[in-house]
Amino acid sequence: IAANQATDGALFWNVAADVPSCQWAVGDSAETLNSAPKADFIFSCPPYGDLERYSNDPRDLSNMEYPAFVKSMRAIVAKCFERLREDRFACFIVGEFRDKKGNYRNFVGDTISAFMDAGFHYYNEGILVTAIGSLPIRVGAQFSKSRKLGKTHQNMLVFVKGDAKRATKNITKHEEQSNDD
Repeated sequence: IAANQATDGALFWNVAADVPSCQWAVGDSAETLNSAPKADFIFSCPPYGDLERYSNDPRDLSNMEYPAFVKSMRAIVAKCFERLREDRFACFIVGEFRDKKGNYRNFVGDTISAFMDAGFHYYNEGILVTAIGSLPIRVGAQFSKSRKLGKTHQNMLVFVKGDAKRATKNITKHEEQSNDD
Protein backbone atom coordinates (compact mmCIF):
# COMPACT_ATOMS: atom_id res chain seq x y z
CA ILE A 1 0.00 0.00 0.00
CA ALA A 2 2.81 2.41 0.86
CA ALA A 3 4.32 2.01 -2.62
CA ASN A 4 0.92 2.64 -4.22
CA GLN A 5 0.35 5.72 -2.07
CA ALA A 6 3.77 7.05 -3.04
CA THR A 7 2.75 7.12 -6.71
CA ASP A 8 -0.39 9.13 -5.79
CA GLY A 9 -2.31 7.69 -8.73
CA ALA A 10 0.41 8.17 -11.34
CA LEU A 11 -0.13 4.59 -12.44
CA PHE A 12 -3.51 5.52 -13.87
CA TRP A 13 -3.25 9.13 -15.05
CA ASN A 14 -1.70 12.46 -14.18
CA VAL A 15 -4.04 13.83 -11.56
CA ALA A 16 -4.83 17.55 -11.82
CA ALA A 17 -4.41 19.65 -8.68
CA ASP A 18 -8.17 19.99 -8.19
CA VAL A 19 -8.92 16.31 -8.80
CA PRO A 20 -8.78 14.08 -5.70
CA SER A 21 -5.94 11.61 -5.79
CA CYS A 22 -6.31 7.85 -5.49
CA GLN A 23 -7.39 6.48 -2.16
CA TRP A 24 -6.00 3.11 -1.11
CA ALA A 25 -7.68 1.01 1.56
CA VAL A 26 -6.43 -1.98 3.50
CA GLY A 27 -8.89 -4.49 4.88
CA ASP A 28 -11.78 -6.76 4.09
CA SER A 29 -13.45 -5.34 0.96
CA ALA A 30 -16.80 -6.67 2.17
CA GLU A 31 -16.47 -4.21 5.07
CA THR A 32 -14.37 -1.31 3.73
CA LEU A 33 -16.62 -0.79 0.71
CA ASN A 34 -19.54 0.02 2.99
CA SER A 35 -17.96 3.33 3.99
CA ALA A 36 -15.89 3.94 0.87
CA PRO A 37 -16.43 7.20 -1.00
CA LYS A 38 -18.03 7.18 -4.43
CA ALA A 39 -15.42 6.15 -6.99
CA ASP A 40 -14.57 7.26 -10.53
CA PHE A 41 -12.76 3.99 -11.26
CA ILE A 42 -12.49 0.63 -9.53
CA PHE A 43 -9.44 -1.57 -10.01
CA SER A 44 -8.64 -4.87 -8.32
CA CYS A 45 -6.64 -8.02 -8.73
CA PRO A 46 -8.42 -10.39 -6.36
CA PRO A 47 -6.90 -13.62 -5.04
CA TYR A 48 -7.03 -16.56 -7.42
CA GLY A 49 -9.06 -18.70 -5.06
CA ASP A 50 -6.85 -20.83 -2.85
CA LEU A 51 -3.88 -20.72 -5.23
CA GLU A 52 -2.00 -18.53 -2.74
CA ARG A 53 -2.85 -17.85 0.90
CA TYR A 54 -2.58 -14.17 1.85
CA SER A 55 -3.39 -14.48 5.56
CA ASN A 56 -4.88 -16.74 8.19
CA ASP A 57 -8.03 -14.61 8.42
CA PRO A 58 -11.07 -16.81 7.64
CA ARG A 59 -12.70 -13.78 5.92
CA ASP A 60 -9.78 -13.64 3.46
CA LEU A 61 -11.03 -14.89 0.08
CA SER A 62 -7.87 -16.94 -0.36
CA ASN A 63 -8.85 -19.11 2.63
CA MET A 64 -12.29 -20.06 1.32
CA GLU A 65 -13.48 -23.09 -0.59
CA TYR A 66 -14.31 -22.09 -4.16
CA PRO A 67 -18.15 -21.87 -3.81
CA ALA A 68 -17.82 -19.61 -0.73
CA PHE A 69 -15.06 -17.65 -2.49
CA VAL A 70 -17.32 -16.93 -5.50
CA LYS A 71 -20.27 -16.03 -3.25
CA SER A 72 -18.12 -13.53 -1.30
CA MET A 73 -16.56 -12.12 -4.47
CA ARG A 74 -20.03 -11.61 -5.98
CA ALA A 75 -21.10 -9.65 -2.88
CA ILE A 76 -17.97 -7.48 -3.15
CA VAL A 77 -18.60 -6.83 -6.86
CA ALA A 78 -22.19 -5.80 -6.05
CA LYS A 79 -20.82 -3.31 -3.48
CA CYS A 80 -18.38 -2.03 -6.12
CA PHE A 81 -21.36 -1.32 -8.35
CA GLU A 82 -22.99 0.70 -5.55
CA ARG A 83 -19.82 2.72 -4.88
CA LEU A 84 -18.92 3.42 -8.53
CA ARG A 85 -20.34 6.61 -9.99
CA GLU A 86 -22.62 6.37 -13.01
CA ASP A 87 -20.90 6.27 -16.42
CA ARG A 88 -17.60 4.93 -15.10
CA PHE A 89 -15.34 1.93 -15.67
CA ALA A 90 -14.15 -0.92 -13.45
CA CYS A 91 -11.26 -3.29 -14.16
CA PHE A 92 -10.37 -6.61 -12.55
CA ILE A 93 -7.24 -8.57 -13.38
CA VAL A 94 -7.96 -12.29 -13.09
CA GLY A 95 -6.75 -15.58 -14.48
CA GLU A 96 -7.86 -19.15 -14.59
CA PHE A 97 -6.62 -21.52 -11.91
CA ARG A 98 -7.15 -25.19 -11.28
CA ASP A 99 -9.00 -27.26 -8.71
CA LYS A 100 -7.32 -30.12 -6.85
CA LYS A 101 -8.11 -32.50 -9.74
CA GLY A 102 -6.30 -30.25 -12.23
CA ASN A 103 -9.37 -28.80 -13.97
CA TYR A 104 -9.94 -25.11 -14.50
CA ARG A 105 -12.41 -23.46 -12.10
CA ASN A 106 -13.79 -20.97 -14.69
CA PHE A 107 -12.77 -18.02 -12.55
CA VAL A 108 -12.75 -15.67 -15.54
CA GLY A 109 -16.32 -16.67 -16.43
CA ASP A 110 -17.45 -16.45 -12.80
CA THR A 111 -15.95 -12.95 -12.56
CA ILE A 112 -17.73 -11.80 -15.73
CA SER A 113 -21.02 -13.26 -14.44
CA ALA A 114 -20.58 -11.53 -11.05
CA PHE A 115 -20.14 -8.15 -12.74
CA MET A 116 -23.01 -8.59 -15.17
CA ASP A 117 -25.35 -9.85 -12.44
CA ALA A 118 -24.46 -6.77 -10.36
CA GLY A 119 -25.56 -4.48 -13.22
CA PHE A 120 -22.31 -3.80 -15.07
CA HIS A 121 -21.88 -4.20 -18.82
CA TYR A 122 -18.94 -6.32 -19.99
CA TYR A 123 -17.06 -3.79 -22.09
CA ASN A 124 -13.50 -4.84 -22.87
CA GLU A 125 -10.89 -7.51 -22.34
CA GLY A 126 -7.15 -7.31 -22.56
CA ILE A 127 -4.45 -9.90 -22.12
CA LEU A 128 -1.72 -9.06 -19.63
CA VAL A 129 1.34 -11.07 -20.67
CA THR A 130 3.44 -12.09 -17.68
CA ALA A 131 7.10 -13.04 -17.49
CA ILE A 132 7.92 -16.48 -18.82
CA GLY A 133 10.45 -17.18 -16.06
CA SER A 134 10.99 -20.92 -15.56
CA LEU A 135 7.86 -21.91 -17.50
CA PRO A 136 9.74 -23.46 -20.45
CA ILE A 137 11.63 -25.71 -18.05
CA ARG A 138 8.56 -26.73 -16.02
CA VAL A 139 6.07 -27.13 -18.86
CA GLY A 140 7.87 -29.98 -20.63
CA ALA A 141 7.30 -32.48 -17.83
CA GLN A 142 3.87 -31.04 -17.08
CA PHE A 143 2.74 -31.39 -20.68
CA SER A 144 4.11 -34.94 -20.98
CA LYS A 145 2.22 -36.08 -17.86
CA SER A 146 -1.08 -34.25 -18.31
CA ARG A 147 -1.20 -32.37 -21.62
CA LYS A 148 -1.60 -29.13 -19.66
CA LEU A 149 -0.19 -26.09 -21.39
CA GLY A 150 1.92 -23.51 -19.62
CA LYS A 151 0.22 -20.19 -18.94
CA THR A 152 1.88 -16.79 -19.18
CA HIS A 153 -1.02 -14.37 -19.10
CA GLN A 154 -3.81 -12.91 -17.03
CA ASN A 155 -7.13 -11.47 -18.21
CA MET A 156 -7.80 -7.76 -17.83
CA LEU A 157 -11.61 -7.53 -17.68
CA VAL A 158 -13.16 -4.10 -18.13
CA PHE A 159 -16.75 -3.31 -17.22
CA VAL A 160 -18.82 -0.16 -17.46
CA LYS A 161 -21.57 1.13 -15.21
CA GLY A 162 -23.92 3.16 -17.34
CA ASP A 163 -23.04 4.45 -20.78
CA ALA A 164 -19.59 3.70 -22.23
CA LYS A 165 -19.45 6.87 -24.33
CA ARG A 166 -20.22 9.06 -21.33
CA ALA A 167 -17.75 7.03 -19.24
CA THR A 168 -15.07 7.71 -21.86
CA LYS A 169 -15.89 11.42 -21.79
CA ASN A 170 -15.53 11.38 -18.01
CA ILE A 171 -12.00 10.00 -18.41
CA THR A 172 -11.24 12.62 -21.06
CA LYS A 173 -12.29 15.38 -18.61
CA HIS A 174 -9.62 14.18 -16.19
CA GLU A 175 -7.01 14.04 -18.96
CA GLU A 176 -7.88 17.57 -20.14
CA GLN A 177 -7.63 18.91 -16.58
CA SER A 178 -4.20 17.26 -16.17
CA ASN A 179 -2.93 18.59 -19.50
CA ASP A 180 -4.00 22.15 -18.67
CA ASP A 181 -1.65 22.30 -15.66
